[in-house]
Parts: sequence; C-alpha cells; structure tokens
Amino acid sequence: MILLTNGEGASGVGESARRLAAGAAALDAIEVGVRLVEADPKVRSVGPGSWPNIAGELQLDAAMMEGSSRRSGAVGALSGFAHPISVARAVMDRLPHEILVGEGAARFAREIGAETIAERDAFVDSRWGEVLRRHGASRAALDATPDAPLIDLARGAADPELVRDTTVYLARDAAGHFASGASTSGWAWKYPGRLGDTPVIGAGSYADTRFGAAACTHTGEMTIRAGTARAIVLSLQLGMPLQEAVDRAVADLRDLRGGQLGAVVIHALDCAGGHRVVALNTASPIHYWLWLPGMPAPERRIAAAA
Repeated sequence: MILLTNGEGASGVGESARRLAAGAAALDAIEVGVRLVEADPKVRSVGPGSWPNIAGELQLDAAMMEGSSRRSGAVGALSGFAHPISVARAVMDRLPHEILVGEGAARFAREIGAETIAERDAFVDSRWGEVLRRHGASRAALDATPDAPLIDLARGAADPELVRDTTVYLARDAAGHFASGASTSGWAWKYPGRLGDTPVIGAGSYADTRFGAAACTHTGEMTIRAGTARAIVLSLQLGMPLQEAVDRAVADLRDLRGGQLGAVVIHALDCAGGHRVVALNTASPIHYWLWLPGMPAPERRIAAAA
C-alpha cells in the first residue's frame, strides 16, 4: 500500500491513510480525502472557498481514475456544487461517458442530488472586487453587460501563481489496485470556461494498476500539451525505472515553446512501491505527503528540484 498527495492535500491525507490501512479500495480512500480538502475553508484552490473566474463565477474541475479497469470520470467548469470529486466519481460509476462539462455537468450533479454550495465566500468575493477595480472594471459593470468583453481583462488579471495547487491523490491499496483523484478551481481570475489539466485524463492524472500512476499540479496548460501523466505511466510500461520515466517527462516539458510556461510539480508511483515527486520551475520548496504501512501518520516531505 502507498498514498501520495501534494501539499494542498493535507486536510484529507490522514483519513485516506486510515481508510487504506483498514482495507478500503484506493478509489474510495482517495474520494474521502479529496472531499475533506474541498470542504476545508482555508484552501483557496479547491472547493467552495476557491478563487472565481474573472466574471466572478466559481467553476470547479475534478477527475478520478480506477487503474484496474482504466475507467475514469471527470467534470469541468462545474458551478454550484461543493464536491466535484464525487460528481466526477458518479460520472464514472453511472454514465457511459468519461467527462462532462459546464451546464451538462451541473445538470448531472442536480440529477444525482450532489451537495450544493450554500453561499458565496465573502472574503473571496471581496478579493474578486479588488481585482476588478485594479484593472479598471467593476462588478456592477459586468452585471449590467453580461456579454462585456473579457479577453483583455482576463489576460491582465488571470493569475496562475495565486493558486499554485490542485489537490492530487495517488494510492495503491492492499489488493494492489492503483487509483488517482484530483480537484481544483484552476487559475484565479481565469477566462470563463477555462479547463486546466485536472479534468483531462492523461494530462493531469493517470492510473494503471499494471504499471503505476502519476499526477501533476501547477501549470496545466503545459501538461495538457505534453500529456504528462500518461507519458510517465507509458514510460513505466516500456520498462523504464521510475526516476527515468519522470525525468523524461520533465525534459519534454522543458522543451515546450510559446504559450503559458511556468511551474509544474509531478507526483508518481510505480508497482515496486517507489514514489517520486519533482518540482520544475518553482521558486520555493514544494512539499508533499507520503504514507506507507508502518508509518504512524503521513509524513510531510520536500519535492526534489527538477
């Protein structure tokens, strides 16, 4: 057994570890942990307390993948619901599809009775208003003109660094099954409808019980272009050691040109019980959480610099 999550996953890692130790399936343990992160009001990059898009709407993304069947479920640009991770799980369990977005995702969430967001976060609302004023706009103006141009406003205000983390969870359970889960609000003040790598299976996360699992945080535009999570697992499938598989993915990210370039943090597991977490282009140390059988509690560790 093994459990790996990024620094943002602190709220739920202890409970996920307890579930795994008690014999829970990896997918179930991950969902419980991510839900606790989504419910934590101190977390500003996941769940109802997150930063909204530039129009003031909170749009959340999430995904889960079960590594034995390689079934996945994902939602993108989901508004109004507190636990996108569970909506993503329900997509996998209850539909023949792999991903739902926007109003379709919200319709599905309503149909399954998913928990709604009770009220807007006042602090987040205040910060959004400050950002608008700083860039010569206002909430009243946007309300009065729903189709107001947002391209220049989003380009000036969107902040991929303000929210540095998705939360990502990778686990292998006592039966040897791998799974992955991720949840995020994406960039602060992003253009409405923007999807990062979280709901894109193979970019933000991937799990294959035969070989391992990987997940990424930070600049999703890069890992979408490189298919980073799937690339790592494919390298494991081709027989590469875990370190070489991750290093190869890092080299591929470094070779990107143009577009949004920035920090990426990679988390990966292999079938031998190994794990590797590396941080590319980060200005400060990046932490993650690791749990293995025999540990009294998950341990907070520092990622290697790429």
